[in-house]
Amino acid sequence: MPPSTGDEPPGAPELPDRPSAIALSYAKKDRAPIVVAKGYGAVADSIVQRARESGLYVHNSPDLVKLLMQVNLDEQIPPQLYLAVAEVLAWLYRLDTPEPKN
Repeated sequence: MPPSTGDEPPGAPELPDRPSAIALSYAKKDRAPIVVAKGYGAVADSIVQRARESGLYVHNSPDLVKLLMQVNLDEQIPPQLYLAVAEVLAWLYRLDTPEPKN
């Protein structure tokens, strides 16, 4: 649910959740990941579609997306989100790394 702005009249209907997506780049390993795309609705759908068409993994984490949506485009993620993003990067690493054969 989008955060309340405080401008809604009492008893106003709640807005439905809009799809949202964010894309991170971790090209420069000596820096924190950077937000390279973000959006809601059709823009979010486009981000996910382009990622899949490019062969990139798409991870569904609505809570993390909500936090990352607060980061400006072309900005590094803040230190408070390092651990959460590192967990996603570790998941991606495990997907890309073949298991050793015994």
